Amino acid sequence: MSHHTDPFAPSVHTAHEWLAAVAHGIDTEDRFVAHRALRAWLHTVRDRLNVNAAAHVSAQLPELLRGIFYEGWMPSQVPVPHDVPSFLTQFARTAGVGTEEAVPLAGIVTDTLADLFSPGQLDHVLAQLPVKLRFILLGTDLSALYAGAAAFPEPEVSPIEALEHRVNALAEAVTALVHGLEFPAEGELDTGAGLSAAQRAHRILLAEGLAGPGH
Repeated sequence: MSHHTDPFAPSVHTAHEWLAAVAHGIDTEDRFVAHRALRAWLHTVRDRLNVNAAAHVSAQLPELLRGIFYEGWMPSQVPVPHDVPSFLTQFARTAGVGTEEAVPLAGIVTDTLADLFSPGQLDHVLAQLPVKLRFILLGTDLSALYAGAAAFPEPEVSPIEALEHRVNALAEAVTALVHGLEFPAEGELDTGAGLSAAQRAHRILLAEGLAGPGH
């Protein structure tokens, strides 16, 4: 049925485009795998946002995916605890993967959605979450910190270690920018890649607390 005879066709088409982008990001042709990963990201992040922030995210989604976003949502019970183990357990269970696969998979979906959302909107979402969860959503493995620790205690970090960590974050952000702004062989800059790189760099700095959502 064409777009001219089916009023739902445009919504379905856009949802398929977003699903295809996720599938491309995780390098799979299995749309069911991509759907589980996207659904896991939407539900796991949604449950850790307040009602207003969740509405802000849903406004960025195609109509069909907005329905998936709100599937099973209980506004009277959000946000749920923000600890990393429960976040990864929920994400892994919903995505149908092991917890060791959850971190890189979450990072890929985050990068994909950052390109699909309006510029800077995903940064506002990440800013609502604690630093630990921002790192998880950037695909950074924190297993050395939370393995076997139900309470996820804060590690003691010396000023030198903290400075080194921030310098490394800055270096990673600069590297992301450099890769995105490289001129291809034909000499024409890909502005889309440049914007994506700038957003990636900003998310790295945001997770480290070196930038605000509006900067």
